[in-house]
Amino acid sequence: MNRGHDRVRPARDTALRRVAREARPFLRARTGAILRLAGWSLLEFTQTFLGGYGVARALDDGFLAGRPATGLLWLAVAAVAVLPSVLAARGVFGRLADRVEPLRDGLVRRAVARALSGALGRSGDVSTRSLSQVTHQSEIARDGWAGLVLTLRSFVFTAAGAVTGLLALSPALLLIVLPPLVLGTALFLGTLPPMAARQRAYLAADEAYAAHAGELAASVRDIAAAGTAGRTVAASRALAEAQLTASRSLARWSAVRVVALAVCGRFPPLLLLLGAPWLLRNGLTPGGLVGALTYLTQALAPAVQALMTMLGTAGGRLVVVLDRFTDAPPPPADEPAPATSDDSPPPPRNPARNPARDTPVAELHEVTFAYGPRAHPVLDRLSLTVGAGEHLAVVGPSGSGKSTLAAVLAGTERPTGGAVRWRGRPARPADATSVRVLLPQHAYVFTGTLRDNLRYLRPDARDREIAAMADAVGLDALLSRLGSLDAAVEPDRLSQGERQLVALGRAYLAAPPLLILDEATSRLDPAAETRAELAFAALPGALVVVAHRIGSARRADRTLVMDGPRTQCGTPGELLRSSALYRDLSGLWEPEEERRLGEERAIRSTPPPSPV
Repeated sequence: MNRGHDRVRPARDTALRRVAREARPFLRARTGAILRLAGWSLLEFTQTFLGGYGVARALDDGFLAGRPATGLLWLAVAAVAVLPSVLAARGVFGRLADRVEPLRDGLVRRAVARALSGALGRSGDVSTRSLSQVTHQSEIARDGWAGLVLTLRSFVFTAAGAVTGLLALSPALLLIVLPPLVLGTALFLGTLPPMAARQRAYLAADEAYAAHAGELAASVRDIAAAGTAGRTVAASRALAEAQLTASRSLARWSAVRVVALAVCGRFPPLLLLLGAPWLLRNGLTPGGLVGALTYLTQALAPAVQALMTMLGTAGGRLVVVLDRFTDAPPPPADEPAPATSDDSPPPPRNPARNPARDTPVAELHEVTFAYGPRAHPVLDRLSLTVGAGEHLAVVGPSGSGKSTLAAVLAGTERPTGGAVRWRGRPARPADATSVRVLLPQHAYVFTGTLRDNLRYLRPDARDREIAAMADAVGLDALLSRLGSLDAAVEPDRLSQGERQLVALGRAYLAAPPLLILDEATSRLDPAAETRAELAFAALPGALVVVAHRIGSARRADRTLVMDGPRTQCGTPGELLRSSALYRDLSGLWEPEEERRLGEERAIRSTPPPSPV
């Protein structure tokens, strides 16, 4: 769940502390609303006080003294005290709006400001996250804050009324009642920071495992085709163990919270009954004892239970959600990430050759292409040279013309202006099969044997060449699953990743002077894609890759950045300095690719075998 733009925080800077830091100015600015809310809540204090005190006086001064009328009068006073508190509910909810709505409005403003900053600067998950914050998380915070304020207000004034009543009946009652209440409350409050941290860790682990499981459900056959089952199982096991560890930790702290609830809710009445003989010998009246039990069972215990339940459920969610709003914003876009060793162009694949001195395998000279006489051009006077043996990557946002460029370069689309040359001569359909191979995203596999599918572009390929190709491209897992090269292939029974591997193997055997991959590895995982691209890069022909991941651009000699008619070409290091769009695309792809850097470097250090 870590984002590339997250900043490292000190370990002691917990979510609760971060939220509390920003909550203090918010509360200070609304002192008046807090005082008005407290004024209405004084009626609840009066009701609680008269509830227990009235019962005690009804017994001592009324029924036990032989004056039932007096006893009934005191009970009536305790009953009538409920009415003002009911009427005060309107005032409480009116003042509550002064506390709750500004919080929601402030959170929405913060989320919108962050989204605008992200849109104007570095692209990423900021807009998606901000949309969730505006529409969903701000409402969670609003509802949680409203419930917390109501419950905390009720607890404070109910507890104050009950403690005042106990003090009025007999100060000795506080010696028995207050210690377990204070101990249980302190124990519960001590669980709040670790519970919030454990809840956040559990949610993050649960989200990570759910996302991983969703990917696996749609990619089981692709994983088998790419031969990555072992790594996938290891990743699944690690995520499951992380989720299990988080859930166990959360359960342990939940058990501590249950103990705190028991200490607060069960111990005071029990201790009061055990200490009743001592209290009665030291001046407590029977009515006072019943009144104290009334305070504990009808006021204090329900108030403590409601407060702890609210803090343990909505309070925990509130802290987690508010912490999402207090996260540090992503760094500005005009501060590109420092270059790493992976940003520099890779060494030449064939040091003995200099592609610049060879005749270019393909050239575009002032090429323009539009899909209609009045349509805006997708390519506008584009000039490009692809040298023999060169590795060129093409990147850009969706709809920027990458596939159109691939089609024009391959000769399947004729430009509306300019010229396309292959090996220094005008491109002709008759020369296409001898010059280039274009692999689109949706691979073509026909019903027949695996051998026939792989030799489709080179019928004379020998078995040892096919075996070397399978090892280089990563087709050995599919070959093992089918059993042999003569096994029948039914396209509908192959996953999209497996079909792409078959098409890649077919092109590898053909070894054309120009190979164009138009997202032809999009259904492979990053490791399998890396393996295939490095295998093609080791061939003597030129390789043009319409990139699906930023790793493809980093492995290339040069990268062409397309944004509609606007283009820019250079090495990855040059583009990081000169192209804002390339930096944006690197930022979008960075989190996924960084997880694969170690593996890509290991693969890059071991060149694939020759096809022959």
